[in-house]
Amino acid sequence: MEKCVVIVAGGKGLRMGKELPKQFLPIGGRPVLMCTLEAFHRCDAAIGLVLVLPEAHLSLWQELCRQYSFTLPHRVVTGGATRFHSVYNGLQAVPAEVSLIAVHDGVRPFVSPRLINDLFAAAARYGAAVPAVPVVDSLRRVDAEGGSVAVPRSAYRSVQTPQVFRSDLLLRAYDSPYQDDFTDDASVVEAAGQAVALVDGDVDNIKITTPRDLAVAEILLQADE
Repeated sequence: MEKCVVIVAGGKGLRMGKELPKQFLPIGGRPVLMCTLEAFHRCDAAIGLVLVLPEAHLSLWQELCRQYSFTLPHRVVTGGATRFHSVYNGLQAVPAEVSLIAVHDGVRPFVSPRLINDLFAAAARYGAAVPAVPVVDSLRRVDAEGGSVAVPRSAYRSVQTPQVFRSDLLLRAYDSPYQDDFTDDASVVEAAGQAVALVDGDVDNIKITTPRDLAVAEILLQADE
């Protein structure tokens, strides 16, 4: 097995306004997280699947797997205090023979085979690759005094997941001490001195965090039927 994905699902769903964490909410009659795991398996059945969950959610996931007869092979790992520490825990479960590792948000179930394949190919070539889409809104930079100034949006990109890396680079980067300004896996790898290549992302690769996102997800599912 040369490829593996670490899927991080540690959200509490506070912005969703529901008791059930967002990664377990249904879309198209199935929990979001199951749809995410299946997206990678459909792309390449040989990709190893590592799922990182908070300890408090382990029994719920087991029950959902029974309820939905979800038998897709995957390894479950307990998360940490932050996303950084959760990814670190997930990386410890990646088999030693894996050469490329993707890290993905558990609530992005619409990642496409095109995007997955493009990212793995770019990471194999450059060492690190992340998906990015153009910023469509106008942007302003805010200063400490509360003022602001317009900045050219053409100079910025909105970054998605999966983010894919050569395993040796990612493992070495995650041996570094945690920093508050680590916003994603690419920032961890950059801090270790590795340049990151950008790959064209996908506007349909949405992150489901709000009730509006759930409604959009149902529309995307209907469009695929």
